Amino acid sequence: MLRSLFSGISGLRAHQQMMDVTSNNIANVNTVGFKSSQVVFEDTLSQMMKAAGAPQQGQGGTNPAQVGLGVRLGAINTSFIQGSAQTTGRATDVMISGDGFFIVNSTDEMLYTRAGAFNFDAEGKLVTPTGAAVQGWPAVNGEVNTNAPIGDIRLPMGTLIAPNATRNMVLAGNLPADAPVNTTIPRAIKTYDVQGNVVTLTTTFTLTAGGWEAVVSDGSTPSASTPLTFLPNGQISAPTYTDSNGDTKIGLLYDPDNDGIGVEVDLAGLTEYTGNTTVSPLSQNGSPAATLQSFSINPDGQLVGVFSNGNKQTVAQLALANFNNPPGLEKVGDSLYRFTVNSGLAQVGVAGTVGLGTLQSGAVEMSNVDLAQEFTNLIVAQRGFQANSKVISTSDEVLQELVNLKR
Repeated sequence: MLRSLFSGISGLRAHQQMMDVTSNNIANVNTVGFKSSQVVFEDTLSQMMKAAGAPQQGQGGTNPAQVGLGVRLGAINTSFIQGSAQTTGRATDVMISGDGFFIVNSTDEMLYTRAGAFNFDAEGKLVTPTGAAVQGWPAVNGEVNTNAPIGDIRLPMGTLIAPNATRNMVLAGNLPADAPVNTTIPRAIKTYDVQGNVVTLTTTFTLTAGGWEAVVSDGSTPSASTPLTFLPNGQISAPTYTDSNGDTKIGLLYDPDNDGIGVEVDLAGLTEYTGNTTVSPLSQNGSPAATLQSFSINPDGQLVGVFSNGNKQTVAQLALANFNNPPGLEKVGDSLYRFTVNSGLAQVGVAGTVGLGTLQSGAVEMSNVDLAQEFTNLIVAQRGFQANSKVISTSDEVLQELVNLKR
């Protein structure tokens, strides 16, 4: 048989595979996180008709004469070019801007994906549409240990955080220097004890003949009256106390139980100028027990919970992975990839660090399929298939002529 006949058949097969890859790209033009593929052709072994000859005895050398035996599929490469962003507004939708993959656990196998259309299941686990659990690090008291092993991310709504007892309160403003003696200025602020109960602390400033004095009380146990000392420029200089870090600060320690764990009353912001009375409590660091109400995802992958008391606290952090050779990953369906011996080991890290992109909440990465390029590839594949079919039909006509030599 003619070699051209089989070369044409190999061309039909190769261009059919090109059509298959192109049609799959077009079919996934709207698939979240899909990465398009391109085919690479290579020629097959060539039949040696005449070997190369070396120059000798005044004669020049000769080149080899070879007849190619067709074409075959050399590779199907996956393009990991960034896809466009589609804003969804859903807090659980996350997009990677840059390199990297989300890590998911599917039936005890670690797989990787660029599709960040996630949801929470009935157990509060963050999962893919097929139920694979998204991996990351849980937070303990708002702190994330990224050196620990990764695990399922859980964010059950209604999670309760313990109350935080008030250990510091800040008062600032002006105490009038021209006020009459015996002027009393009370200022109250709501604080919390270790059980989360509200305790109203009232700081009362009284102007005596010797100057301003302060008394702090929870309504039942007042502190001793403490004199306040102001410099000639109106800035406060005393009293002082030692805080929990061992630093000396201006203010006083209110400790009604005398256990050494009281409330640090910071008075460094007080002044004594002639004029208006502006002293007021600015802040306190306590909070009651609270339940998780909502959350947001930061660019570094931290899931920050918003609790019913208004406080925010990190509850988990998404993990990302990257590979030395991402095109070496194996597609396993559901927009997931599997590690292979040619992809390199997964390098797990935090979004925004070296080799890993940042995260964008409320958006997903769309397919990176270029329709203009794919339709062009369709034309190329069609014409290549058509040309190879012509080779087969021409070879058939040659064989027919040979048959007709004997009539």
